[in-house]
Amino acid sequence: MSLAMTPAEREAFLAEVHVAVVTVADDDGRGPLAIPLWYDYQPGGEIIVVTDGNSRKAQLIRKAGRVTVCAQTQEMPYRYASVEGPVTAIEDTVTVEQRWELARRYLGREGADGYIEATRDATDRMCAIHIRPEHWLTRDYTKAGG
Repeated sequence: MSLAMTPAEREAFLAEVHVAVVTVADDDGRGPLAIPLWYDYQPGGEIIVVTDGNSRKAQLIRKAGRVTVCAQTQEMPYRYASVEGPVTAIEDTVTVEQRWELARRYLGREGADGYIEATRDATDRMCAIHIRPEHWLTRDYTKAGG
């Protein structure tokens, strides 16, 4: 029995709320940079992450043009989806509303309000990075009877 997710399963899994680890090649001869980030994903679409456009991760992503995004469950039996693909767009302007929608996905309405209020001054530095899933590696250990 295969533990790999079907295309429909992996799309649905990635659309769930998980903290993703985004990995990008480093340019200093060091190992890749791996950073946990919130993301948004609709099945069949692109993965979108919002981050500080001046950050090291954003600079490396711009230079590399490709990243890996890995999302996993925190409870056993584990499930994960690791997706590699090209960066298709980087929006250098992100609105407070875009940030609020992403925060609401993770924190709920009330939590998003507080988060955005506390970090409102960061909005001008944010960028939205779009990633097209190209290569998938998935596992669903619930299929092993666990």
